[in-house]
Amino acid sequence: MPRTTRITIMLLFAAWVVDYIDRTVINFALPSIGDDLGLDHTQQGLLVSVFFIAYALIQVPGGLLADRYGALKVGIVGLTAWSIFTGLTAVAWSFAVLLAIRFLFGSVQGVFPAAAIKALAERSLPEQRTTAAGWTNSSNAAGLLLAAVIAGVMLPTVGWRVMFGVISVLGVAVILAWRWWMPEPLVQDEIPVANAGTKAERRAVLLSPALIGFAVVFFGYDVLVWGVTAWTPTFLHQRGISMGGIAIAAVPTTLAAAAGVVLGARLSDRIGGRPRVIVVPAMAFTAAMLFALPRADSFPLFVLLGTMMSLVAGMAYMPAFSVPLRSLPSAYIGAATGVIIFGGQLAGVTSPLAFGVITDHVSYTTAFEAMALGPLLALLAAAVVPQTADAFRATVARRASATVPTKESLT
Repeated sequence: MPRTTRITIMLLFAAWVVDYIDRTVINFALPSIGDDLGLDHTQQGLLVSVFFIAYALIQVPGGLLADRYGALKVGIVGLTAWSIFTGLTAVAWSFAVLLAIRFLFGSVQGVFPAAAIKALAERSLPEQRTTAAGWTNSSNAAGLLLAAVIAGVMLPTVGWRVMFGVISVLGVAVILAWRWWMPEPLVQDEIPVANAGTKAERRAVLLSPALIGFAVVFFGYDVLVWGVTAWTPTFLHQRGISMGGIAIAAVPTTLAAAAGVVLGARLSDRIGGRPRVIVVPAMAFTAAMLFALPRADSFPLFVLLGTMMSLVAGMAYMPAFSVPLRSLPSAYIGAATGVIIFGGQLAGVTSPLAFGVITDHVSYTTAFEAMALGPLLALLAAAVVPQTADAFRATVARRASATVPTKESLT
């Protein structure tokens, strides 16, 4: 990879780590927040879901803003604003106030993902974009791991309010690093699109069944990620596992997830996209594991099964983006990836809340099993979406009644 790409990966990796710490640390704090504010499982699930309502709604507008005003400007504004709302979480005195803060937090953090992917696309070659994005998105697991460690240390010592205040300053360091070290975009041949820049062409791309199909893949994947990730700490805590033990257990599962993301991204670039090859077997295995996980009769077995599931499931992350990233010019990347991320964040809205409701009315075991619907949906969608860049462009071209050049014309 060019040096510009490598530097960009490192800077985006750091930003995504902070993103995930700020976003997911509440999963570990839910038991303490619930005790302090007198919340039941459904209310605790709503605290997670309301973030994703705002986060999902802003994805496409955020992508359009990144395409219009620049990825770095939009990314820095989002990073600054979400750090402020992370700090304000510490002063919430009621369920309603905390709910409002989480909604606003999701709104400002939601502009970041599409801006980050666009910034990377501008600084990487099309045939390397999925691998580069895989390295940056492996940071999700690192952020979750650090969130677990921070929570394991700070929750029993200083409490959840101080914890949110402390982590709110992490974004400042990332903002400074971006300003000082982010390189200029690569000079590269753009992927041309007929009538590029027209509203009709952009609408055809963003509303194409092909792109929406990849959003469905990501939705199914994120049903697993956000439903299970949000509730596993509480599930284990209620089985008598300390927060320190839960933090330790997060180490192998999150490292496995990071390895899976990188492996899936690298394999996607090696085979030219073809999400069916990776997503179908990975999500089939994951769905089966969701029936085994809540039935693990010991904590070590639960960690082992969770680690295996995280490794295999992580491989399906980047295939949800691989074909569009290889197919579209950078001028469209922000909005197009916003559509895909929107699909994933709808899962963030529904799955944590559904998990909590099912737990309140049935059991944890049934809630875990219900999450298997997500991987099964991802499996089906991956089987029918365009499998290569040429097939994707041809599908979009038919919808737009425009001629989109093949890969050979770019060389």
